[in-house]
Amino acid sequence: MPKAKYDHIYKDLKEKIETEFYAYQQMLPSENAFVKEYGCSRNTVRRALAELTAEGYVQPMHGKGVRNIFQPVEQTAFTVGGIESFKESAARNKKTPFTRVLQFAEVTADEKIERRTGFKSGTELYYIQRLRSLDGKPLILDHNYFLKELTEGLTPEIAASSVYEYLENVCGITISTSKRTLTVEHVTQVDETYIDLKDYNCMAVISSQTFDDNGIQFEYTQSRHRPDYFLFQDVATRNHRSGT
Repeated sequence: MPKAKYDHIYKDLKEKIETEFYAYQQMLPSENAFVKEYGCSRNTVRRALAELTAEGYVQPMHGKGVRNIFQPVEQTAFTVGGIESFKESAARNKKTPFTRVLQFAEVTADEKIERRTGFKSGTELYYIQRLRSLDGKPLILDHNYFLKELTEGLTPEIAASSVYEYLENVCGITISTSKRTLTVEHVTQVDETYIDLKDYNCMAVISSQTFDDNGIQFEYTQSRHRPDYFLFQDVATRNHRSGT
């Protein structure tokens, strides 16, 4: 299946939903209509719709079609269930992103890093600390570790733009799975240095281990968010099992 065709359909439908071309609760056109509109196969349409379903934009209903269930929110929303870059999240939320690289170093994992990240002691890593701003407000502090073996050639300039774009388009990595933990933690001295915390004494923290399609961990990230500015969204479905 051509990736460019799938991407075009997925992004086009997503934009139409977000801009309310398709209203909330409206039924989307049929698969046959999309096949004719986009000049593609039914499988390509289904893949795009499956991705939108996973992100909570639409809900397929057996024998009836696909309904738009997306509602915009006032706060900036970061999805927990999907995997997207900071630039992609900012674009989806219609915000202007800016990334300042605070630290960039090559490090070797020790026992402390192993316990924290999952990378074995002795593993060569890139460590990057980045301050993320939206519409000029510094709101996120990211601590990233990348497996040097798979991400060779990372630079501070790439880190200031988009590491994921580099990994996918230059390194040829297929980003597959991310295991995440959400916590609320006391602010650190580094948090206080770079983020306008107002009266908050805590941060919303997402810690994640991310794997490629071969099951190899290539990233560990701790992303520390000012708590009042973000809404973390996830989509869940109930597994219906027979029981007593």
